[in-house]
Amino acid sequence: MDILLGMAFIFILLIFSVINKIFIGYPLFIALFVFSLLSIKRGYGARDVLKMIFDGGKKSFIVLQVFSLIGILTSLWISAGTIPTIVYYGIKFMNPNFFIIYTFFIVSSVSLLLETSFGTVSTIGMAIIVMAKAGNINLAIVTGAIMSGAYFGDRCSPMSSSAILVANLTETDLYTNIKNMLKTEIFPLIASAFFYLILSLDNPIAFTHENIGESMREVFSIGLIPLIPAAIIFGASLLKVNVKKSMSISILSAVFISILVQSYTPLEVINFSFFGFKLENSVKIGNILNRGGIISMIKAGIVVFISCSLAGIFHKTAMLEKFNKISLKSKNRFQLFSCTAITSVLTGIFGCSQTISIVLTEQFLKDAYKKLGFTREKLALDIENTAVMIAPLIPWNIAAFVPTETLKVNFYSYIPYAFYLYFVPISSLLVFKFQNYKLKLKENIV
Repeated sequence: MDILLGMAFIFILLIFSVINKIFIGYPLFIALFVFSLLSIKRGYGARDVLKMIFDGGKKSFIVLQVFSLIGILTSLWISAGTIPTIVYYGIKFMNPNFFIIYTFFIVSSVSLLLETSFGTVSTIGMAIIVMAKAGNINLAIVTGAIMSGAYFGDRCSPMSSSAILVANLTETDLYTNIKNMLKTEIFPLIASAFFYLILSLDNPIAFTHENIGESMREVFSIGLIPLIPAAIIFGASLLKVNVKKSMSISILSAVFISILVQSYTPLEVINFSFFGFKLENSVKIGNILNRGGIISMIKAGIVVFISCSLAGIFHKTAMLEKFNKISLKSKNRFQLFSCTAITSVLTGIFGCSQTISIVLTEQFLKDAYKKLGFTREKLALDIENTAVMIAPLIPWNIAAFVPTETLKVNFYSYIPYAFYLYFVPISSLLVFKFQNYKLKLKENIV
């Protein structure tokens, strides 16, 4: 009972923080304190709890390294003229009446190539949001299209970390899982594209400054050379180079281009890397481009560290084990999928990480799938269609907070427009409901 009360209290705090735009790290820190007390109440010593927190938290260090690279990459892609060049040609050639649907398909394609949602957001997503901020368009809609596209590849790319994790946890073949995912892909993809098309026609992009592209050209050297950092990222992804290595090489190239082509000094480039790009002399585009740097990722890093620490407590104390007992009461695929979805929501809310949600959902549901005779491939598919997709819809979850923090946009207003993210679980739920109805109808006839 105390766990349920604790969870309810934390959930209210999290919602309160979202509504009042309070940094989500504060309620998460309170959550860490509350669940630490509950662990001590269950007989664990204070030293044991601190060890759980440390063991969980240290797992975030690798992720924090990637965050630092994202912060540096963002600022140096601007100083090197990479993002300004993409924006310049995007403004010149993109049909303004189809900006939102272009965003969805472009980001989806890049996410399949890069195989990482965070990498996609910090590269092509950043360029698109700069264009959106330069135009008179609803940023929430554009962010929703970016999030949908970014997690399209995160779900079904063969090198996606979430897809590999699900395959390893469920002991299934990765490519069999991808084939199964593609079968459930058609409706969400078509439906998402349809809604983004409608929103595109209703919300054409209109640049507040007609010469915004020319303003970019006045400040930066626009051309093929500034696109080299982007070409390195895409080329490295084709060669299956580790994402940290490819980002590091891209950053190095951006350093040289910033100095040799854009005429920034080495000291300015170092300053951009830590504190973000700053363009003082051009107010018109400065408020669009001033962003990035390691400092900009501090809030995201705090959220990740606390989330991993919470996961350490959940893992060692098995506080959420009751979900396993509830799932065993399921009687058919519809009920089981519903239970999987609810578990994914709760683990996404309190685990604050897509990875934690995947791991806990598999742990809590595997016995129920086995009991009902469903294959582990079906378990893998259902996790892909729930935990992987639902986490980015929870504002304080790392899967949502980091991309919105990187883009510097509102961290929850995009949710109604992230169509693909909730069309995937909803379509699966409807299919299983229909199958269950047909089965009952057949039994009644017999």
